[in-house]
Amino acid sequence: MTTVARTGVTTYETPTDTDFVITRAFAAPRRLVFDAHTDPKHIRQWMLGPEGWTMPVCEIDLRPGGAWRYVWRKPNESDLEMTGTVREVVPPERFVTTESWGPEWPETVNTTVFTESEGLTTVTLTMTYPTKKARDEARATGAEGGMDQSYARLDELLARLV
Repeated sequence: MTTVARTGVTTYETPTDTDFVITRAFAAPRRLVFDAHTDPKHIRQWMLGPEGWTMPVCEIDLRPGGAWRYVWRKPNESDLEMTGTVREVVPPERFVTTESWGPEWPETVNTTVFTESEGLTTVTLTMTYPTKKARDEARATGAEGGMDQSYARLDELLARLV
């Protein structure tokens, strides 16, 4: 696992054929960073991807067996919907969910871990795909650029909330 020593930098790794690991440090307490990842009032402010996108739907039933649903909208384009179930929740340490982009994409298992040290909270998201091909196709969508922009918004949101 990569250890991130400073904020503002997201690392992307493929340590196995099916895992895609995203790591970023935030200058905020772990509890606040966990809440920003699990509370719709916060998620709608930062998890927007590229400029111009909005999130008109953000629903989370944050308990094992609960469901979640996000819908992103870009002007003059079709909506992008993601859904999944919650498998595990250990506030403020981790949560595990499934994720599906629809019938054309395979389901992933996403494990998000929050660790705090010296005033920084490191978030490590491990997305596990059923095959290497599925992982590589997902990466080819440009998701990394959207994540970079979203995490920059999260940096700004956390700075206002601290």
